[in-house]
Amino acid sequence: MTDQARASQAEVAAADAAGAPAAEPAALSSPTLSHLRHVARAMRPRQWTKNLIVFMALLFSIGDRWEASDPSSWAPLLGWTALTFLFFSFVASANYLVNDIVDVEKDRKHPAKRRRPIAAGQLSPRAAGIWAFGLAAVALGGAFALSGPLTWKVGAALSGYTVLMVSYSYYLKNLVLVDMMAISSGFVLRAMTGALAIDVPISEWLYVVTALGALFLITNKRRAELALLEGDAAAHRPILKEYSLPMLDQIGAVVTASTIIAYGLYTFTADNLPENNAMMLTIPFVLYGLFRYLFLVHRRNLGGSPEEVLIRDWPLILDILLWLAAAGTILAVYGD
Repeated sequence: MTDQARASQAEVAAADAAGAPAAEPAALSSPTLSHLRHVARAMRPRQWTKNLIVFMALLFSIGDRWEASDPSSWAPLLGWTALTFLFFSFVASANYLVNDIVDVEKDRKHPAKRRRPIAAGQLSPRAAGIWAFGLAAVALGGAFALSGPLTWKVGAALSGYTVLMVSYSYYLKNLVLVDMMAISSGFVLRAMTGALAIDVPISEWLYVVTALGALFLITNKRRAELALLEGDAAAHRPILKEYSLPMLDQIGAVVTASTIIAYGLYTFTADNLPENNAMMLTIPFVLYGLFRYLFLVHRRNLGGSPEEVLIRDWPLILDILLWLAAAGTILAVYGD
């Protein structure tokens, strides 16, 4: 058995273990608590890490909109961003529930996704639909109702994301290439919503980098799915029959190179960055992060669950933390 095959089996086993219901203590054995536990799992809280992108606007406005030494300048902005993160997470979970309802039969054929509560029969589609509506109503209603800077625009952005993801669940995911671009657009909307929440302009380059970074992740996710499921890939995700490993490798190469170039141009040309181009010092962290992820995809076959990679691989976690520290320090020291 090859190392890649062993890694594939290990990934599936880990996913099964994460998705399989654990033995419940007696105190948690009531039907209501059991139902809530299944709902919580179906909401996929681990994937909320994607929504941390809403904090990017807050990070890159240091020295321009707020000063680290003055809590009164950043505390309100942090509060609005954190609330936006929560709303976005609720909307995202509502869309995960909708997607799982639509894909329930396909998920039952997947070696790991069959453990999801709806596919496993632990949560009925009707109950999941009610929870999805409730989560979306709370998030969208809260975004439109609460007072704050440009709140209605935050609600509009969240509504746009919801429409995009529902369209993806029912239609866009069946269109070759459009499926990946739709998911990438969702990441751009995250970055945009974070900027709208605190009323700060954001460089168009950051939107480009966000879109390309998302395409990098989704391309490698599609590749991992195709490699793992092989002949059964189309039964799980019909659009996979339109892709091939060589095709995805070529797309991945183009996207990786474009991401590096775009980020480099961003560090040199963005209006909100220091004029001495000190932000270029963060380029090595971006390079290492991309190359480390490619190593995990091609040598460890771990690209099928980006959210798991981002919370389990310590070299990658350390690289992200160092990038954040470097970028924050440069903006704090050299920002306007």
